[in-house]
Amino acid sequence: MFALSCRGCVLVSGKTPRYHRLVSTRPDLSLAQRKRQLVATELTEAALQLLALNGFDAVTVDEIATTAGVSKRTFFRYFASKEDVVVQFLADMGADMRAGLAARPAGERPSEALLHAVSVPLTACGDHAERALPVVRLILRTPALLARFLEHEARWREELTEELAERLGLDPAVELYPRLAAGMAIAAFDTVLHRWSAEGGAGGAEDPTALIGRAFALLAPALDCEAVS
Repeated sequence: MFALSCRGCVLVSGKTPRYHRLVSTRPDLSLAQRKRQLVATELTEAALQLLALNGFDAVTVDEIATTAGVSKRTFFRYFASKEDVVVQFLADMGADMRAGLAARPAGERPSEALLHAVSVPLTACGDHAERALPVVRLILRTPALLARFLEHEARWREELTEELAERLGLDPAVELYPRLAAGMAIAAFDTVLHRWSAEGGAGGAEDPTALIGRAFALLAPALDCEAVS
Protein backbone atom coordinates (compact mmCIF):
# COMPACT_ATOMS: atom_id res chain seq x y z
CA MET A 1 0.00 0.00 0.00
CA PHE A 2 1.06 3.58 -0.34
CA ALA A 3 0.62 6.99 1.22
CA LEU A 4 0.56 9.69 -1.42
CA SER A 5 0.52 12.87 0.57
CA CYS A 6 0.76 13.93 4.14
CA ARG A 7 1.68 17.04 6.06
CA GLY A 8 5.34 16.33 5.35
CA CYS A 9 4.63 15.47 1.71
CA VAL A 10 6.04 11.97 2.27
CA LEU A 11 5.15 9.48 -0.44
CA VAL A 12 6.41 6.03 0.35
CA SER A 13 5.46 2.41 -0.15
CA GLY A 14 4.76 -0.02 2.63
CA LYS A 15 5.33 2.47 5.46
CA THR A 16 3.26 4.59 7.80
CA PRO A 17 4.83 8.05 7.53
CA ARG A 18 2.22 9.88 9.58
CA TYR A 19 2.60 7.55 12.52
CA HIS A 20 6.39 7.63 12.24
CA ARG A 21 6.38 11.40 12.28
CA LEU A 22 4.01 11.52 15.24
CA VAL A 23 6.03 9.20 17.43
CA SER A 24 9.29 10.92 16.52
CA THR A 25 8.26 14.58 16.63
CA ARG A 26 5.05 14.75 18.68
CA PRO A 27 5.77 13.25 22.10
CA ASP A 28 2.86 15.25 23.48
CA LEU A 29 0.37 12.93 21.78
CA SER A 30 -1.03 10.01 23.71
CA LEU A 31 -0.72 6.41 22.58
CA ALA A 32 -4.43 6.42 21.69
CA GLN A 33 -3.96 9.47 19.47
CA ARG A 34 -0.99 7.88 17.76
CA LYS A 35 -2.93 4.67 17.15
CA ARG A 36 -5.82 6.69 15.70
CA GLN A 37 -3.44 8.42 13.32
CA LEU A 38 -2.02 5.06 12.28
CA VAL A 39 -5.48 3.70 11.47
CA ALA A 40 -6.28 6.82 9.45
CA THR A 41 -3.09 6.33 7.45
CA GLU A 42 -3.85 2.66 6.80
CA LEU A 43 -7.36 3.55 5.60
CA THR A 44 -6.02 6.27 3.34
CA GLU A 45 -3.43 3.96 1.81
CA ALA A 46 -5.98 1.20 1.21
CA ALA A 47 -8.55 3.55 -0.28
CA LEU A 48 -6.17 5.32 -2.65
CA GLN A 49 -4.70 2.03 -3.81
CA LEU A 50 -8.08 0.46 -4.58
CA LEU A 51 -9.62 3.57 -6.11
CA ALA A 52 -6.63 4.14 -8.38
CA LEU A 53 -6.53 0.52 -9.53
CA ASN A 54 -10.24 -0.16 -9.96
CA GLY A 55 -11.93 3.22 -10.44
CA PHE A 56 -13.95 5.33 -8.05
CA ASP A 57 -17.38 3.80 -8.72
CA ALA A 58 -16.15 0.20 -8.64
CA VAL A 59 -14.79 0.31 -5.08
CA THR A 60 -16.95 -0.07 -1.98
CA VAL A 61 -16.31 1.05 1.56
CA ASP A 62 -16.42 -2.62 2.59
CA GLU A 63 -13.50 -3.37 0.26
CA ILE A 64 -11.49 -0.45 1.61
CA ALA A 65 -12.09 -1.52 5.20
CA THR A 66 -11.18 -5.13 4.45
CA THR A 67 -7.96 -4.12 2.70
CA ALA A 68 -7.02 -1.92 5.66
CA GLY A 69 -7.84 -4.70 8.11
CA VAL A 70 -10.60 -2.82 9.94
CA SER A 71 -14.36 -2.95 10.11
CA LYS A 72 -16.74 -0.86 8.02
CA ARG A 73 -17.87 0.80 11.23
CA THR A 74 -14.27 1.81 11.94
CA PHE A 75 -13.98 3.33 8.47
CA PHE A 76 -16.95 5.59 9.15
CA ARG A 77 -15.41 6.77 12.39
CA TYR A 78 -12.66 8.34 10.28
CA PHE A 79 -14.31 9.26 6.99
CA ALA A 80 -17.88 10.07 6.01
CA SER A 81 -17.44 8.50 2.57
CA LYS A 82 -14.79 7.13 0.22
CA GLU A 83 -14.78 10.56 -1.46
CA ASP A 84 -13.65 12.10 1.81
CA VAL A 85 -10.47 10.02 1.72
CA VAL A 86 -9.46 11.73 -1.51
CA VAL A 87 -10.57 15.09 -0.12
CA GLN A 88 -8.13 14.62 2.77
CA PHE A 89 -5.38 13.87 0.27
CA LEU A 90 -6.18 17.19 -1.44
CA ALA A 91 -6.28 19.04 1.87
CA ASP A 92 -2.80 17.72 2.66
CA MET A 93 -1.51 18.98 -0.69
CA GLY A 94 -2.80 22.46 0.10
CA ALA A 95 -1.30 22.40 3.58
CA ASP A 96 2.05 21.42 2.08
CA MET A 97 1.89 24.36 -0.34
CA ARG A 98 1.11 26.94 2.31
CA ALA A 99 3.75 25.56 4.66
CA GLY A 100 6.22 25.55 1.78
CA LEU A 101 5.60 29.24 1.10
CA ALA A 102 5.77 30.17 4.78
CA ALA A 103 9.16 28.47 5.07
CA ARG A 104 10.82 30.48 2.30
CA PRO A 105 13.34 33.25 3.15
CA ALA A 106 11.72 36.64 3.68
CA GLY A 107 13.71 38.43 0.98
CA GLU A 108 13.25 35.82 -1.72
CA ARG A 109 11.68 36.85 -5.01
CA PRO A 110 7.96 36.03 -5.20
CA SER A 111 8.48 33.80 -8.24
CA GLU A 112 11.05 31.69 -6.38
CA ALA A 113 8.98 31.48 -3.21
CA LEU A 114 5.81 30.48 -5.05
CA LEU A 115 7.67 28.00 -7.23
CA HIS A 116 9.07 26.24 -4.17
CA ALA A 117 5.62 26.23 -2.54
CA VAL A 118 3.74 24.55 -5.39
CA SER A 119 6.69 22.26 -6.10
CA VAL A 120 6.39 20.49 -2.75
CA PRO A 121 3.49 18.16 -3.70
CA LEU A 122 4.55 18.01 -7.35
CA THR A 123 8.04 16.81 -6.46
CA ALA A 124 6.60 14.12 -4.20
CA CYS A 125 4.35 12.94 -7.02
CA GLY A 126 7.17 12.94 -9.54
CA ASP A 127 9.53 11.07 -7.26
CA HIS A 128 6.99 8.24 -6.93
CA ALA A 129 5.15 8.49 -10.24
CA GLU A 130 4.24 4.81 -10.38
CA ARG A 131 1.98 5.28 -7.35
CA ALA A 132 1.05 8.94 -7.59
CA LEU A 133 0.09 9.13 -11.24
CA PRO A 134 -2.86 6.70 -11.02
CA VAL A 135 -4.33 8.72 -8.13
CA VAL A 136 -3.86 12.04 -9.94
CA ARG A 137 -5.59 10.56 -12.99
CA LEU A 138 -8.38 9.24 -10.79
CA ILE A 139 -9.01 12.73 -9.39
CA LEU A 140 -8.87 14.53 -12.72
CA ARG A 141 -11.00 11.97 -14.59
CA THR A 142 -13.74 11.36 -12.01
CA PRO A 143 -16.34 14.16 -12.17
CA ALA A 144 -17.18 14.09 -8.46
CA LEU A 145 -13.51 14.16 -7.47
CA LEU A 146 -12.62 16.79 -10.05
CA ALA A 147 -15.30 19.05 -8.58
CA ARG A 148 -13.76 18.68 -5.14
CA PHE A 149 -10.31 19.29 -6.61
CA LEU A 150 -11.47 22.58 -8.12
CA GLU A 151 -12.98 23.58 -4.78
CA HIS A 152 -9.65 22.95 -3.10
CA GLU A 153 -7.75 24.87 -5.75
CA ALA A 154 -9.90 27.92 -4.97
CA ARG A 155 -9.12 27.44 -1.28
CA TRP A 156 -5.40 27.07 -1.97
CA ARG A 157 -5.46 30.29 -3.98
CA GLU A 158 -6.90 32.15 -1.02
CA GLU A 159 -4.40 30.60 1.40
CA LEU A 160 -1.45 31.50 -0.82
CA THR A 161 -2.91 34.99 -1.25
CA GLU A 162 -2.95 35.48 2.52
CA GLU A 163 0.55 34.09 2.99
CA LEU A 164 2.03 36.10 0.13
CA ALA A 165 0.35 39.32 1.27
CA GLU A 166 1.80 38.86 4.74
CA ARG A 167 5.28 38.24 3.33
CA LEU A 168 5.13 41.40 1.22
CA GLY A 169 3.33 43.61 3.72
CA LEU A 170 0.41 44.14 1.35
CA ASP A 171 -3.31 44.29 2.05
CA PRO A 172 -5.01 41.80 -0.31
CA ALA A 173 -8.27 43.71 0.05
CA VAL A 174 -6.58 46.77 -1.46
CA GLU A 175 -3.69 45.51 -3.58
CA LEU A 176 -4.31 43.34 -6.64
CA TYR A 177 -0.93 41.66 -6.65
CA PRO A 178 -1.24 39.00 -3.91
CA ARG A 179 -4.36 37.39 -5.36
CA LEU A 180 -3.15 37.69 -8.95
CA ALA A 181 0.20 36.12 -8.08
CA ALA A 182 -1.39 33.31 -6.09
CA GLY A 183 -3.81 32.69 -8.94
CA MET A 184 -0.95 32.43 -11.39
CA ALA A 185 0.83 29.93 -9.15
CA ILE A 186 -2.26 27.74 -8.80
CA ALA A 187 -2.95 27.99 -12.54
CA ALA A 188 0.58 26.75 -13.20
CA PHE A 189 0.10 23.91 -10.70
CA ASP A 190 -3.18 22.92 -12.37
CA THR A 191 -1.66 23.05 -15.85
CA VAL A 192 1.25 20.87 -14.82
CA LEU A 193 -0.95 18.25 -13.16
CA HIS A 194 -3.17 18.00 -16.25
CA ARG A 195 -0.17 17.81 -18.58
CA TRP A 196 1.53 15.18 -16.44
CA SER A 197 -1.69 13.20 -16.14
CA ALA A 198 -2.04 13.14 -19.92
CA GLU A 199 1.59 12.37 -20.73
CA GLY A 200 3.05 10.80 -17.58
CA GLY A 201 4.55 7.38 -18.18
CA ALA A 202 5.09 8.08 -21.87
CA GLY A 203 8.63 7.86 -23.18
CA GLY A 204 10.41 11.17 -22.82
CA ALA A 205 7.59 12.80 -20.84
CA GLU A 206 8.73 15.47 -18.39
CA ASP A 207 8.19 14.94 -14.70
CA PRO A 208 6.05 17.51 -12.84
CA THR A 209 9.05 19.16 -11.19
CA ALA A 210 10.58 19.98 -14.57
CA LEU A 211 7.22 21.12 -15.93
CA ILE A 212 6.54 23.51 -13.05
CA GLY A 213 10.03 24.94 -13.45
CA ARG A 214 9.32 25.71 -17.11
CA ALA A 215 5.95 27.19 -16.23
CA PHE A 216 7.45 29.55 -13.68
CA ALA A 217 10.17 30.60 -16.10
CA LEU A 218 7.34 32.05 -18.17
CA LEU A 219 5.58 33.61 -15.18
CA ALA A 220 8.61 35.04 -13.37
CA PRO A 221 8.76 38.40 -15.20
CA ALA A 222 5.20 39.21 -14.16
CA LEU A 223 5.57 37.82 -10.64
CA ASP A 224 8.75 39.77 -10.00
CA CYS A 225 7.64 43.07 -11.52
CA GLU A 226 9.25 46.20 -10.09
CA ALA A 227 6.02 47.30 -8.42
CA VAL A 228 6.43 44.60 -5.76
CA SER A 229 10.20 44.05 -5.75
